[in-house]
Parts: sequence; structure tokens; C-alpha cells
Amino acid sequence: MSQPDETTHFGFRDVPLTDKQTLVNDVFHSVASRYDLMNDLMSGGLHRVWKDIMVGTLNPPRSGRPYALLDVAGGTGDIAFRAAQASGPGFHATVCDINADMLAVGRDRAVKRHLDDRVAFVEGNAEELAFPDRAFDGYTIAFGIRNVPRIDRALKEAHRVLKPGGRFLCLEFSSVNVPGLDRLYDLFSFKVIPELGRVVTGDAESYRYLVESIRKFPKPATFADMIGAAGFSRASWQSLSGGIVAVHSGWRL
Repeated sequence: MSQPDETTHFGFRDVPLTDKQTLVNDVFHSVASRYDLMNDLMSGGLHRVWKDIMVGTLNPPRSGRPYALLDVAGGTGDIAFRAAQASGPGFHATVCDINADMLAVGRDRAVKRHLDDRVAFVEGNAEELAFPDRAFDGYTIAFGIRNVPRIDRALKEAHRVLKPGGRFLCLEFSSVNVPGLDRLYDLFSFKVIPELGRVVTGDAESYRYLVESIRKFPKPATFADMIGAAGFSRASWQSLSGGIVAVHSGWRL
């Protein structure tokens, strides 16, 4: 007797685990060329502040000391570029993303910013990173981990590729904790964001999925437990903007 397929969430739908990555890829193929514009419209520009806070928390060295960053699911280069500009000449970032269209956007942006010698782009899967053990000083992932089918595997891979003393940082949507704001946030998310997606990208369904995936993501304390279970020490989080997002942290010690 065959075993039933393992399932996971795609937005509010349960889908076979093996199908989620394909469905997520289709979403980001659809929106890649206007991804940053949509981020500005959806967050009122706040995503730029959140990303600056994340890079400030990472605090890459401004000296010439070598520092290797792995930025996962960061195809358009936002985090890597910020980190490169905040660091010294010893810094180098590798952006790893499963989506070729997002990587193409990032490579073009790197050339325009004259950062293509400090930021490299590699196609790869967060669950099976093609990098050696203990290769990086820092690991970042912004608004990407909720789209990974097996989050526990991605966290273990993050731990594997970090050097002792390396830091894991994850910027992700979280749970609004301000009374009244939660209702306004839901109204904006489910009514306005899909319509923005339809007008700007011609694709409302992809943005409906993105909103639904946020609501399915674990609460901060639960996610901190998952970070600890992957082997990280001192798992913690910082809520931002009333809990709309959080920066999660862990150390490989």
C-alpha cells in the first residue's frame, strides 16, 4: 500500500510537499521584473527601512578583514548590496536563489551599481546548499524562508555553512501585536494587495498567495524554537512596525 504524499501549505491550500517549490517558482517568475516596485507599494517603502535594520544588525566589518556573506532567496540583491555598501574591502556576498528570473534582475542591478565584483549570484535551493561546511561568516534571508517547503532543512543548511561564530539573520513577516492595527492590516492585505498585484503586474493570484503565506508562517516564539532546534544558540527576535515583521537571529557557536 503506497504512503500518502506529505503535504504543506501553499497559501491557505494544502498541496503535496513536492509541488510547493514549483508553485512558488511560478509566483516569482511572474512578478520578478516588478518585484521591488510592488514591495514599495505594499509596504509604503518600509521594506527599505526593515532591510537597513537587518543589515545594521548584521554589522559586517568596515575594515579589510575578510567577511563572506551568504544571502539566500535574495535574488534581486537588496540585502547583499546594502551589506556591501556598509562594509569594508574584505567583504564579499554570494546571493543564492532558486529563481533564475530574480537572479537576472539582481545581476543587472549589480552591474549598474558597480558591485558585480563584490556580489556574486548563484542559482540554488535553500534546502540543499551547494557550499562547503563552515564557509560563511553570515547568513541572511529576507522574506524568503516562508516560501521554503521544508523550513527545518533550510535552517539546518544555514547552520552547516556558517563558520563557528557566524550569525544567522532572517527578516520575515510576523504577527501584528497592536490592537486595531491587526484589523487594518488584514483589510489591506486581503483586499488591497491582490488588487495592486493585478494592476501593476497583471497577476492578482500570486499576491493573494503571498498574503496567505504570511498568515501561515509560525509565530515568532515558535520560529525561534525552530532556529534553536537546527543547532543555533541564542535564538531571538526583534519585532518591527507593530509586529508586521520581525528580525530573527541565531548564532553558530
